[in-house]
Amino acid sequence: MSQSVERALAVLPLLARGPAGLGAVADALGVHKSTALRLLRTLHEHGLVYRQPDGRYRLGAQLFALAAEAIENLDVREIAHPHLVELNRATGHTVHLALHQDDEVVYVDKVDSRYPVRMYSRIGRPVPLTVAAVAKLLLADLPEAERRALADRIEYPRYTARSTPDAVAFLRELDLVREQGWATDLGGHEESINCLGAPVHGPDGRVVAALSVSAPGVVLAAGGLLELLPQVLCTAEAISQDYSGAQEST
Repeated sequence: MSQSVERALAVLPLLARGPAGLGAVADALGVHKSTALRLLRTLHEHGLVYRQPDGRYRLGAQLFALAAEAIENLDVREIAHPHLVELNRATGHTVHLALHQDDEVVYVDKVDSRYPVRMYSRIGRPVPLTVAAVAKLLLADLPEAERRALADRIEYPRYTARSTPDAVAFLRELDLVREQGWATDLGGHEESINCLGAPVHGPDGRVVAALSVSAPGVVLAAGGLLELLPQVLCTAEAISQDYSGAQEST
């Protein structure tokens, strides 16, 4: 990497910690003040750094605008799809991706299983909030006040004997999901279908999507599905890294 580019990039995380003067920047980079000044002036010309009236430098508005535009244009479905296909290939089971929109959780991608049994789910269809694994993952990430308000205003259909019965049980389930970092639907919506899900995180650590693996009990019992947890979590983490632009630690 060009030494000048490397030094310029080093300025940004330095100023992210707060405004700094020319001398502090030069000391942090281990360069002469004249070199630091050239770097800062170049960054300033491009709006990435701003010089305050007191002479100190801080991050510029253009940097925030670029970050906002990049986040807005990220398509988690496009990023996740190859990973969903690979998880489907490795397990043979149906794989879903879902997003939270207002008071609904909606499937935005699906890769069907290899066996003849097909699930009712379709891309664009809302999922049952109180039982679906992907819904639990997305709703569990809401701030506590929002979780409680949502739990109080939604209904609790008894799809099966294992369906979540009321708001108290629902909030208790969401607390468990937050604690363990994954979720299940073991016959809560359909007696014969079990699902195992994991969250996809954005750069700020918030859950931006959820994926799940689903299988009929006649094909894979609940215990066998839970054995896939390491694969499901690994896939969710890989999508999170791609979505956030994070590099794997070595």
